[in-house]
Amino acid sequence: MNFAMWRKALNVIPEVSKAEWDELDVISKWLISTRAAVLVMTFISAALAGLFAWRDGAFSFMPWIALTFGLILAHASNNIFNDYTDFVRGVDKDNYYRNIYGAQPVASGLMTRRQHLTYFAVTALIALAFGIYLVSYTEFNATTWILLGLGAFFLLFYTWPLKGLALGEVAVLIVWGPLMIGGGYFVLTQHWNWNVVIASLPYVLGVTTVIFGKHIDKLDMDRKKGIHTLPVVIGEKASRYAVLGMMVAPYLFTVYLIAVRFFTPVMLIVFLALPTFLQIYPVFLKPKPETKPEGQIGWPLYFVGYAFFNNRKFGSLFMFGLLIDVLLRVIPFTAELLRTYWS
Repeated sequence: MNFAMWRKALNVIPEVSKAEWDELDVISKWLISTRAAVLVMTFISAALAGLFAWRDGAFSFMPWIALTFGLILAHASNNIFNDYTDFVRGVDKDNYYRNIYGAQPVASGLMTRRQHLTYFAVTALIALAFGIYLVSYTEFNATTWILLGLGAFFLLFYTWPLKGLALGEVAVLIVWGPLMIGGGYFVLTQHWNWNVVIASLPYVLGVTTVIFGKHIDKLDMDRKKGIHTLPVVIGEKASRYAVLGMMVAPYLFTVYLIAVRFFTPVMLIVFLALPTFLQIYPVFLKPKPETKPEGQIGWPLYFVGYAFFNNRKFGSLFMFGLLIDVLLRVIPFTAELLRTYWS
């Protein structure tokens, strides 16, 4: 077991040679194939769904575990399938962007097509098994079937055709917020709550900045390939400012949700992420440099790294704040104080 590679793959997308790949254990290969470093975003969505359910007195541990692993494995399946789809469509030819910044197992010759599809099939089937369990947990509720179907749709068709029709960013906004957090809350409570969907926006907007940043980074290559991501359609400058808008909006949404008393003031803790935003926002005021800046990590990745760093900081504080918010509501003494505050 290569624990060092596990840690590395959970933090970055490693570059490995064929000889190094052949020496790795199956878990290391799976972590690299699934781009496991980004799966933390899905864990946070599942955690938020669980916290909202706990806040409303409807949390159950085993269904939440199934939800969490199901969502993470579905995201992992999507990443594997995306690579395969782009490979068979010829997108990864001619030194395409994704082949530069990290290992793409099938395109880089580390795995055969059959091996790659085997990884996808096993991962997707386990995710589906968790999904079926959750359907049975909700007594085969029609809404749960719809949520499962929507998840499968976005998993299979994100890369093609949605991403090429400038709908990939919209899909991310829908999946990581209303579907994962709102839908996860429904599965755990068997009750749909639009306030929870709205409350998911501060986090999911940050997730959307990550995919936006990645698509800005490879805008020129996508344009040449005829892949019409939203940054290709609206342009590089508009995309950079859209990312900045989506970084500011979560603070405004959080303040609004406190003002309407959906959140307690403890959620102001997210403003501890503001120094991170103030540190990175100047990056988005200028186009991507033509050459690698000194000390730049992950080049030619550029905007996506800053967006991921900002989202991880805000998302972690948002999740921690919500945990404190929940504890204030479930501890009798503080719950009584809150009732007095709300009255």
